Amino acid sequence: MESASQVESSEGTAVAKPAPVKKIKIIVSDLHLGKGRLLEKGGINSLEEFYYGEKLVEFIHFYSTGVYRDYEVELIINGDFLNFLQCDYKGHFLSVITESVTLEILKDCVNGHKAVFTALAEFAAKPGNTITYIVGNHDQGMLWPACRAYLNQVIGTPIRFKNIVYFFDGVHIEHGHMHEAANRMDPKKFFLKKDLVEPILNLPFGSHFFLEVVLKIKQHYPHVDKIRPFGKMVRWAFLNETGTMVRAFFMAMGYFLKSILVKDPRRHWPLKRIIQVIAESAIFPDLSESARKILGDDRVHTVIFGHTHVYQYRQWSENKEYFNTGTWTEITSLDIVSLGKITKLTYVLIEYPEDGGRPRGRLKEWKGYHKIEEDVAIS
Repeated sequence: MESASQVESSEGTAVAKPAPVKKIKIIVSDLHLGKGRLLEKGGINSLEEFYYGEKLVEFIHFYSTGVYRDYEVELIINGDFLNFLQCDYKGHFLSVITESVTLEILKDCVNGHKAVFTALAEFAAKPGNTITYIVGNHDQGMLWPACRAYLNQVIGTPIRFKNIVYFFDGVHIEHGHMHEAANRMDPKKFFLKKDLVEPILNLPFGSHFFLEVVLKIKQHYPHVDKIRPFGKMVRWAFLNETGTMVRAFFMAMGYFLKSILVKDPRRHWPLKRIIQVIAESAIFPDLSESARKILGDDRVHTVIFGHTHVYQYRQWSENKEYFNTGTWTEITSLDIVSLGKITKLTYVLIEYPEDGGRPRGRLKEWKGYHKIEEDVAIS
């Protein structure tokens, strides 16, 4: 009797049957790499949110060596890998963003996290490994062809770029910003070109609001957008930082009013859109309902989002699952059960059964290799 690994050739002799390809996919999102923790002159960059470069390097190394040495591994970066919105261009935070401006910011991000991009290049150089990059709202600049070409050059091999959705084998992956009014981009008009010297990014309302309102607050309170639940933060701030909250409130209302009245098409938003943004507004939106609707499609059994910065798993039936990959940045919780700073380096691992069944996702937390000591992250 022939073994399972043998087949009979046309001449009647037994030949070795190729072993099935072992493969996995790993999905991360919302790492928010900026220009690095140290400024050019040696000071601390208070707007840098990513402190876990060494652990990310370990993570990339782990999934291309050891037990995964013979696997085909796809690293899927599900949006907001880079944090262009919190990176200045020659000392200014711009809302009119051209291709050349974005390219310079991207180069600064690469220089600020050299070890990470070296690890990505080593990962991509291994036969069978691939990288897919899905664009989010904080790294919308990765829509520019020049930025994609430069990142391909840094990595040393072509990256698969996806503007909004990546679908394969019943798995639907997207960043998630398209499911809320504030950060939804116009998929038919990623760039503005009419009556302009050169094209600029067509930023969503949320990006403009972040650049012109939130960043001013973050200069004094860097973690203001990293606190949850948002309602408790507002109540606490009204009692303990009353003056700041009153100023922030009037800044926001003034910006909403200006957005309605201004004639500049780059910053004008109709009243209906402003009302929709306010009605849906949440620092940590829950995208479960959006996932459930997508799972109504018979072709989809798994939905994976990022964007909310809150890791999550929900199951509507044995074959309908939703994952949120969370974030690798710090969150401050005001809930009594989890009071304090929280950082969980969460991601989704998709495994393909050897029997050919449907791929299965698992929400996991990267703990990193054992270390006796490491620097405390201070911002």
